[in-house]
Amino acid sequence: MKVCILGSGLSALTLAKALVNQNIFVDILTSKKTSSYNKSRTLGISKSNVEFFSKHIININNIIWELKKIDIFSDNYEKKLINFENKGKTLFCIIKNHELYEILQKNLLKNKYCKIFNKNKSINFFKNYDLIINTDYSNLITNKFFYKKIVKRYNSTAFTTVIKHEKILNNIATQIFTKKGPIAFLPISNKETSIVYSIVHSKKNLNVDVESLIKKYNFKLKIKKIEKIEEFKLSYFHLRSYYYKNFLAFGDLLHKIHPLAGQGYNMTVRDVKILIKIINNRIDLGLPLDSSVNNEFEKKTKHKNFLFSNGIDLIYEYFNFEKNLNNNILSKTANLIAKNSYINKMFTKIADQGILY
Repeated sequence: MKVCILGSGLSALTLAKALVNQNIFVDILTSKKTSSYNKSRTLGISKSNVEFFSKHIININNIIWELKKIDIFSDNYEKKLINFENKGKTLFCIIKNHELYEILQKNLLKNKYCKIFNKNKSINFFKNYDLIINTDYSNLITNKFFYKKIVKRYNSTAFTTVIKHEKILNNIATQIFTKKGPIAFLPISNKETSIVYSIVHSKKNLNVDVESLIKKYNFKLKIKKIEKIEEFKLSYFHLRSYYYKNFLAFGDLLHKIHPLAGQGYNMTVRDVKILIKIINNRIDLGLPLDSSVNNEFEKKTKHKNFLFSNGIDLIYEYFNFEKNLNNNILSKTANLIAKNSYINKMFTKIADQGILY
């Protein structure tokens, strides 16, 4: 059995490593060499996904930073809106993008089941593979089969950086819904914290000083240095069809969400779980890997991914609506809802494991 993966990002490498672990031959094709990963970017990985990752993909326990609590504030950060915790247990983990990329790439380069090519191929070339899994936004397969999607532009830009600060016990993530957009302080060590600030485009925000805003909303870190600030435009989309024959879309090509909840990569890891289970079942029954794998994958994941991604979008719009109203009635409502222990546990479980039904 042989699988081709198009693209060389984290989604591609994660899936490739999961497949070669099942002794499936994988060719990774990318149309251009991938430049080194941005060192200001981090990923949130839920506790259950870390356990799956370390058991079934590659051990990442030595490169994650464990968070025990998540605090959420309104613009007036003296008053806490919501907090999520689980009796001092690990709630969530943060990992540097470039460290995860490097550990996956290094392992795959020396794996006998994997080959990596920097070449463009015609569609006829892909007849040599049982499955072709596409994670790349801009190639002929995407343009031909995976261009129909539900799209939403957030009219926002995400600014990311890492701040170096004096050493503290740094295991609590903080999210503040400011008047310009949500800012997240995500610990990655006792001396470093990752920042993701999503700022809405407006006349007032044309020449925004992100560094000054980070300092304004930082209320517990003694900053030594703010690294180079990177930026990227924000959007939401969900692919209308997950596959065409034995071509399957995957990763960020399937779904992209607002980064405020740190759930984008978690969705991909959950998709990997399901796809690997489907493939293993086929192998155990002596069945070929063909378009039926893609059909089953779409049936098992499409509705869950759609509901989950729209749930994240609803959270964003909930607080964005309050910002436009210029009052805090919705924040007070959220605070009352979150104090309900059952609802708090339900949200915590969904954030960890996704939509289970």
